[in-house]
Amino acid sequence: MDVRCLPFTYTEAGRPDGGLHGEDDLFQARSAHEFYGAIRQGAAPMTSQPSQMVFEQTFRELADGGRPAVLFCISSGISGGYNGAVTALERVEEELGRKLPILVVDSLLASTAFYLLLEQAVRLRDEGREAQEVYDWAQDARYHVRTIFMVDNLDTLHRGGRIPKTVALVAGALDAKPLLNFNLDGSLGIIGITRGRRKGMRKLAEHYAQYHRDNQYAPTVCIGDADCEADRARLAALLEEVQPGVRVQPSTIGPTIGCHVGPGMLSCCFWGDDRREGKGYGRVRGLRQGEAAR
Repeated sequence: MDVRCLPFTYTEAGRPDGGLHGEDDLFQARSAHEFYGAIRQGAAPMTSQPSQMVFEQTFRELADGGRPAVLFCISSGISGGYNGAVTALERVEEELGRKLPILVVDSLLASTAFYLLLEQAVRLRDEGREAQEVYDWAQDARYHVRTIFMVDNLDTLHRGGRIPKTVALVAGALDAKPLLNFNLDGSLGIIGITRGRRKGMRKLAEHYAQYHRDNQYAPTVCIGDADCEADRARLAALLEEVQPGVRVQPSTIGPTIGCHVGPGMLSCCFWGDDRREGKGYGRVRGLRQGEAAR
């Protein structure tokens, strides 16, 4: 889509050879099956955001070119990338002594949901919208992206500090499949727990049926999977039953998010109601064990 990507990296700390490590190149160097297969075998990589040097170099290149730009960052609720980009931009502007036509968006989303927002932003760009218009649009549109995703367990999310230990323990003890989304501040929230993946997929389809809206954009559902293509096909079939003719956009969950959710994650992302109205989302922080069990 003629979009430049500033990749995250991943590595296993304490391993002399780096263990499972690399750059998030959208599975160009290694396949998704190879990556998630290594995690199934015990690999536990952690991620790092682009360095200040990478951000600064990019901003200097944009400054030299003189073209306005919009940088979309994954949610500040789960990553320091947005704050890192803002800090680097301020430093470059101070160094050059002028304000640069570079705008940084905190998407409050990630992975497949992030893609849905970016895809529409690119369409606006190609229609001739100015950078400021795209930026202003994104400040509102990010709250209309709905996402619900299912993970096999919460172990990797807990290890990465995204989920409290008590929530992970309760879900594991019940052999439950947690259903999560993004809160308004971009952190993760639990909106349900189900037994079994097939029931979980039905819940994802039901969530789409309840909250999707086609008055702004064409009916499109992005389905993301972490090395579980068969389940992705099953979910696509369920969505077709909900809305015949719906456009399904498949997406593979990349290494940056895959390190934290592990293999088996399945997501359903679409345009819907304004989440600021408080419908259909929950929180993880402060959740008591009894609430998690329910």
